Amino acid sequence: MFELFTSAFWSEYGRLLLEGCGDTLLMTLFSTLFAYLLGLPLGVLLVLTGDHGILRTQQTDPVLSRLVHLVNRILGWVINVGRSLPFIILMVCVMPLTKWLVGTKIGVLGAIPPLVISAAPFIARMVESSLSEVDSGTVEAAQSMGASVWQIVWKVYLPEAVPSLILGGSISIITILAYTAIAGAIGAGGLGDLAIRYGYQRREDSMMWVTVVFLLILVQCIQSLFSRLSVHLDKRLR
Repeated sequence: MFELFTSAFWSEYGRLLLEGCGDTLLMTLFSTLFAYLLGLPLGVLLVLTGDHGILRTQQTDPVLSRLVHLVNRILGWVINVGRSLPFIILMVCVMPLTKWLVGTKIGVLGAIPPLVISAAPFIARMVESSLSEVDSGTVEAAQSMGASVWQIVWKVYLPEAVPSLILGGSISIITILAYTAIAGAIGAGGLGDLAIRYGYQRREDSMMWVTVVFLLILVQCIQSLFSRLSVHLDKRLR
């Protein structure tokens, strides 16, 4: 443990740790971006097709109403299945798809597809929860003025839910950050890989502690940044 405070430790492992931090941040940022590109529309669609969603309540044709209900149930089932799979098992199962998409099963690139697939259902539920908090009176007012579904989503749901979406974003990023550490167990790189290879396999406790501290710092920075941003953008607090 006391090796952490020696120049010999940092001269030997400093470059590795910086590369590990960089790889972890790359995996987290790109996975979050692509996961939101999938999860955000899914969450919006869940709200629109729900029991009180505007695609359901505006539908006068009973056949179309049942179809919208069916779409909601199928989406909900797919998302629940995606959320229930342990990440490390999912990562192994989708290796052929990962190889086809990015050309490799390991490293930073090899970790991104399973991270996206695992995080997108979680994000979809977070988005659904945030949009469900929007005042129904505001939505009804927009409907009474003749706003289309797209206009309601873009100008009512998303702007009104911004503070909640930002807080949900911090939770999503931190969850993906934790998944990158798990991905390191099977060759994804990053801080998780360093913790496994040096901290566990080589019994170098100092490396284990450093990776833990680095991950804690990243989590605290993300949480503080998004919490302040959420408060700043919450118009109810102005």
